[in-house]
Amino acid sequence: MKNGMAVINMPATVLSMDEIINAVCLHVAERKAVRVEEVQVELSWEEDTGYTAEVWVQGRSQYLVESNMVEAILRYLLSEYGIRAYREDVRLELDEEITAVVNA
Repeated sequence: MKNGMAVINMPATVLSMDEIINAVCLHVAERKAVRVEEVQVELSWEEDTGYTAEVWVQGRSQYLVESNMVEAILRYLLSEYGIRAYREDVRLELDEEITAVVNA
């Protein structure tokens, strides 16, 4: 109990690297008004830049930073899982691949 209220620990939802890529593809396709099949994404992590996604649409490349990736993940969680999460609920992690751990 915390301040007279029960604390319920919900299990975390973990999105795989493929799901993060899908989330970014869907997000970018909607923003650029293109078909999702026209979007390519490559995720990476670098010491100096952190998590990024390089996105190719119609022959042009752009980089998304971690906050843009989290925004895409939040929208994906709501549309695909019905989970309403907030930025502070999402943590990107790197083990053998990049995953998103969501505590919502």
